[in-house]
Amino acid sequence: MIIRVPALTVGIALAFATANAQDGTLQGIAYVEAPEMSSGVCVGEDAQEAFACAKQQCITGGGTDEDCLEIAYCYPARTSIDIFVQHQEGIHWHEFMCGLDSKETALALAKAACDKTLRPYLIECTPVMFYDANGNAEEIPFEN
Repeated sequence: MIIRVPALTVGIALAFATANAQDGTLQGIAYVEAPEMSSGVCVGEDAQEAFACAKQQCITGGGTDEDCLEIAYCYPARTSIDIFVQHQEGIHWHEFMCGLDSKETALALAKAACDKTLRPYLIECTPVMFYDANGNAEEIPFEN
């Protein structure tokens, strides 16, 4: 009986998630980046759709087909955060965290990712953008 209750709970949760995905209420979010060039963020009903859209955004923004790499995907999308990171040697990139429950959680994760005691080789680390579950972007004001 103990084994069946968790299995039943998981089954109900999966059925609920599948039903929501079919009616369009839940989407996944994909992040694609061409380092030092461009990036793209899109939502879609599945990873393939979201990545295809994000890759096209990356290419349109100046990346090449070969350089636009699939970096992250979360389902459901929920809240996402994009963090600009620069190494002391000058190279820079973005770190993308998705599937989070709130902006507050996203900012707490960004704070940990940007902790100079954990990553002393970074000369810059700044959260720059939130994305909601529908892929809508919201700039994060720069705080120094």
